[in-house]
Amino acid sequence: MSGTFPQRPDFTLGIEEEFMIVDRQTGDLKSSISEIFEDGRMILQEKIKPEMHMSVVEVGTHICKTTAEARQEILTLRSEIAKLAKKQGLEIAASGTHPFSHWKDQEIHPDIRYLKIVEDMQIIARSNLIFGLHVHVGISDKQTAIEIMNEVRYFLPHILALSSNSPFWIGRKTGLMSYRTKVFDKFPRTGIPDYFPTHFDFSNYIDTLIKVNSIDNAKKIWWDVRPHPFFPTLEFRIADVQMRVDETIALAALIQSICLTLWKMRTKNTGWRLYRRDLIMENKWRAARYGIRGNMIDFGKNMEVPTIELLYELIELVADSADELGCRRDLMYIHKMISNGTGAERQIRVFEDSGGNFEKLVSYIVDETHLGLDLGAGA
Repeated sequence: MSGTFPQRPDFTLGIEEEFMIVDRQTGDLKSSISEIFEDGRMILQEKIKPEMHMSVVEVGTHICKTTAEARQEILTLRSEIAKLAKKQGLEIAASGTHPFSHWKDQEIHPDIRYLKIVEDMQIIARSNLIFGLHVHVGISDKQTAIEIMNEVRYFLPHILALSSNSPFWIGRKTGLMSYRTKVFDKFPRTGIPDYFPTHFDFSNYIDTLIKVNSIDNAKKIWWDVRPHPFFPTLEFRIADVQMRVDETIALAALIQSICLTLWKMRTKNTGWRLYRRDLIMENKWRAARYGIRGNMIDFGKNMEVPTIELLYELIELVADSADELGCRRDLMYIHKMISNGTGAERQIRVFEDSGGNFEKLVSYIVDETHLGLDLGAGA
């Protein structure tokens, strides 16, 4: 723990969502970003971005002070991108993986950055057809960001379990609640980060990788949480993209509240205990496999505890911080997520109730993605 403590971070929010582009009739993925990007760029400017696969569209908010502000921004972004897609006979859909389309049928965006990644990683990059939710929390002091990152690693499996929304892959029920996590694990420099005593140690790590030609810049550090290389934020990358706007905002409220809680602990000369990366990875596996319905390890008690109990404890732990941030109502939506079922649980339910009909499943994902959107006349 550092001897001096800088002023309170802003804990602002920036949220990025990656959506599938699917055919309205069949539900298949479509490599159609070009069809919607040109108009989208005129309306949304830098808030819309292509990704490596041309069947992915990403939208990102501006810097938001509160979850209420982020909600309005996300509703607008989803509404605009959904309308643009519909004009082309397409739909946007939010799932960590597409239930049945094969990655080999999808085109790679002809951007030099993406082509270089494919050249370097070959089939690992081509098969990385996944859709995530990234939440940025504003922490401008670099040492503070590292210290909070070290402690927040413990809670990453909790966030993953709650966000699990990718139970299918290439037409198969995987048996995992977040298969997206395992697809991305094939990339280097992913997963739970190690512990860094100081930002200087982190910078040395980055400099070493650049010097030995492992990476050309820090954006190729793809951990589940990382200090963003260009923005003064701590970026949380572990979550599957969420079907409902309410779910996205609840996760953002949780992440923002955890960060403030850890900061307040440190100002009182306490802190969350640091656990070994390999122990946290045990919980990450359980979260990916079982979502919220399994057990995770409470390392303080050295025993298994139902994941839902740990989530309730976490909500209680951060509730005061949520009040301070004005996001308690959004945080409490997590109770509804637990009772309704995560995205993965709902996907499995719809699939089984339909007798294994993937087209109906994708239609359900599309409908959930559009809940609460303003699609206007003729959309």
